[in-house]
Amino acid sequence: MAHMKYFYELTVSSSPHAHSPVTTRTVMRDVLLALLPALLGAGYFFGPRAVMVTLVSAAGCVFFEWAYRKLMKLDSTVWDLSAVVTGVLLAFVCPPTIPYWIVLLGDLFAIVLVKQLFGGIGQNFVNPALAGRAFMFSWAVHMSTWVEVGFRNGLHIFTTPDIVTAATPLAAMHQGMMPQASLWELFLGNIGGSIGETSALLLLIGFAYLLIRKVISPRIPLAFMGTVAILTFLFPRGNDRLVWMAAQLFSGGLVLGAVFMATDYVTSPVTKLGQTIFGIGCGVLTVVIRYFGGYNEGVSYAILIMNCCVMLLDRVGRPVKFGAPKKEGAR
Repeated sequence: MAHMKYFYELTVSSSPHAHSPVTTRTVMRDVLLALLPALLGAGYFFGPRAVMVTLVSAAGCVFFEWAYRKLMKLDSTVWDLSAVVTGVLLAFVCPPTIPYWIVLLGDLFAIVLVKQLFGGIGQNFVNPALAGRAFMFSWAVHMSTWVEVGFRNGLHIFTTPDIVTAATPLAAMHQGMMPQASLWELFLGNIGGSIGETSALLLLIGFAYLLIRKVISPRIPLAFMGTVAILTFLFPRGNDRLVWMAAQLFSGGLVLGAVFMATDYVTSPVTKLGQTIFGIGCGVLTVVIRYFGGYNEGVSYAILIMNCCVMLLDRVGRPVKFGAPKKEGAR
């Protein structure tokens, strides 16, 4: 009987051996698509200047990331779209009247100091867009000047317009008063505020898209918004606790922060328990700042504070290995 030989062609490669079509670029692309309804709404409510501010901010972030990595002789990462997302989110938390030079300074701070100096994408420990916004409050007057509803025709694209200022609903509630706008107006976004945070409806449409695409988990947003809802319902400052709770949910940057900021992969926990605690912590801090702080809004600073606790939260939420013996306490 003839001796038979078998030959197998083997391909040797390093791990990981499992591949996925999901990349940083596809994730960021989905985030941008989820933000598109809010951007279109901003153009409708505030006029073309709101869209222009967003485009300038996105372009500024891309330029500063390209320039830094070029200067440091590193591979370019602008094609992963993360800088674009940072620029859009940074613009979304600014008034539509913000001067372009302040936006570009915020871009510089967010991209170079917060993101690139810590090693680039995946290495920053706080959300770059929110850190950039906190830096931009060095010009507090520009960052807290809100236009009157329906004044969008006066917002010129290439100049800083003369505006009619108005208090936001959140500013009224900070004083313990109910907002003059109806809940329907708050939900639709026909109110004064930052470029991309006024319409809860359009932001929730983006939330649904991200859930369908499985880009984010609902755990952090629901824990965040649920905590704010429970606390404001239990401790209202208005006559109607249900209306007060709904107004707190639909006003300010709560939905934008809970859906698009707090869920950032890099600056949020990876464990399920850690994510839940993270969301609850953001909600508690938001209410505390809104009720007792000197500033009307608490979402941005609540998320930044909780970003600094992510490592601890992941240690707390780390699951126990199946079948592993429990560690004995020190004797």
